[in-house]
Amino acid sequence: MSGVNTEINKFMRDLKQRTPYQTDFHHAVEEVIESVMPWYLDQKDMIDARVLERLTEPDRVISFRVTWQKDNGEFRVNRGWRVQFCNGIGPYKGGLRFHPTVDESVLKFLGFEQIFKNSLTGLPMGGAKGGANFDPKGKSDSEVMRFCHSFMSELRKYIGEDRDVPAGDIGVGPREIGNLFGQYMRMEDRWAGVMTGKGCSFGGSAVREEATGYGCVSFCENVLENLDKKIEGQRISISGSGNVALYAAEKAIARKAKVLTMSDSGGFIYAKDGLDVDQLEFLKDLKQNKRGRIHEMLDRYSDLEFYELKKPWGVETDIAMPCATQNEIEEEDAKDLAKNKVQMIVEGANMPTTTEAAKLLKAESVLHIPGKASNAGGVAVSGLEQTQNALRRGWSREKVDKELKEIMKSIHEKCVDYGKEDGQINYIKGANLAGFKKVAETLLSYGAV
Repeated sequence: MSGVNTEINKFMRDLKQRTPYQTDFHHAVEEVIESVMPWYLDQKDMIDARVLERLTEPDRVISFRVTWQKDNGEFRVNRGWRVQFCNGIGPYKGGLRFHPTVDESVLKFLGFEQIFKNSLTGLPMGGAKGGANFDPKGKSDSEVMRFCHSFMSELRKYIGEDRDVPAGDIGVGPREIGNLFGQYMRMEDRWAGVMTGKGCSFGGSAVREEATGYGCVSFCENVLENLDKKIEGQRISISGSGNVALYAAEKAIARKAKVLTMSDSGGFIYAKDGLDVDQLEFLKDLKQNKRGRIHEMLDRYSDLEFYELKKPWGVETDIAMPCATQNEIEEEDAKDLAKNKVQMIVEGANMPTTTEAAKLLKAESVLHIPGKASNAGGVAVSGLEQTQNALRRGWSREKVDKELKEIMKSIHEKCVDYGKEDGQINYIKGANLAGFKKVAETLLSYGAV
């Protein structure tokens, strides 16, 4: 292993010299190459073809100015990006994120992760990501519309149904998708399946809104089944209260698990006996329709507890399901989870666990399911939406849900096949190696492109 570690350190040193200050991107790359390097070093043809170097350099990074006007007439300027990372196995595919923290490093990390997540689904999709350092919170519908129209006026030059198909992400929900797609149609003068996450009335797919959360719980069930366990009665701590968290909670409650926590940036709520359906429906309305804060649940439900500006990882639980954002489980949080004897971490967000936290969890023998496997349900249904758009035919909710379950089961099987290690399943290794190998072999077959 010393030779492997030497090669990993050398590769990371060179990468950091080429991309200084892009720490999120470095984290994502290091997590993958730690898993694949032992296998990669035996592939002389791939080494000679510099496949690893090619996969860590985006095909292109597009940056552009987005000028828009507030309701009071003031002009504002933001920056937009699209990182088209790798289209080896299909058109670029990945979401758009509107958030003040968005920068090139964040989008490169997300786009790099997307390559292997999309590969795991078995669908023909490459990896990409995009967005802007724009915050839709506190903006009127008219302001959001003007921003989206300005953003798409530039982005539309680089996308297409067989070229690059964006979707939603943090800060880009049904409202934003509608505005973006409408502007694309106006400027291109045609209808095309150039975006996913659309409303079902204009080419969207059933189950797309729920897909990431549903898929996360489905993957969790596959892991438990592999351990001869059931999800019924399991205590699950969920972070976040966006679509992923809400629908993960919905599916978990339907499967008779106990959802103990939900959160937002103001803190978390704790339900010692688990949230019930009525409480979850109230939270969904609060977040999706009223854009309220999670502490407002206490105005109606006196049996809930609220912990201001705290994360939910100190609560005694069986399964932690981080569904908020990247790097939300830090080393101290991992210590709390291990102390409370958590069985597994099932990631609903993209890379929500820091490198230090992941190492601690591994040392404590906590089963760690990476987001590129467990949160692939969203992009899987996006891929199914692309298929429906190409066929000019919509599928029933039952058909899409069945396809989603089969894809998540297939991803789990790949993780098990590639992740066997000392009589255990290393899901991080399994997901990384399975996703990487398919893309690497494809790039090798193309020659010097």
